[in-house]
Amino acid sequence: MFTARTGLRIATAVATMTAAFTGLGAGTAVAAVGWPPLQEGAYLYAGPTGEGAVTEADLGDLGTCHTLAVPARSVQIATGSVALELYSGTDCAAATPWRTGSLARTDLPWAMLSYRVVPA
Repeated sequence: MFTARTGLRIATAVATMTAAFTGLGAGTAVAAVGWPPLQEGAYLYAGPTGEGAVTEADLGDLGTCHTLAVPARSVQIATGSVALELYSGTDCAAATPWRTGSLARTDLPWAMLSYRVVPA
């Protein structure tokens, strides 16, 4: 049975969902500004927000250290099975590596000079 109270609940739910979806869409648009489209693999960028020279990480070379020709300031990775350990020194030298997940798109806290592919 439809009552005024039921109608008010439905209207409130619809308004809440509309506001949530509108906000979600706006947040997605803001987050995507500047980043290249997400694609499978791992990419290290010389600039923030996926800008500048790009280096594709060799995901098939698990555990080997790779020194970058150009320091990385941002990273994008979509693999599902591996992650990257990024180092501020060449030859994977740093007190503590910075580690991604298997799905990430972020600016790095400082310039990274080398990386290693590790299990996620």
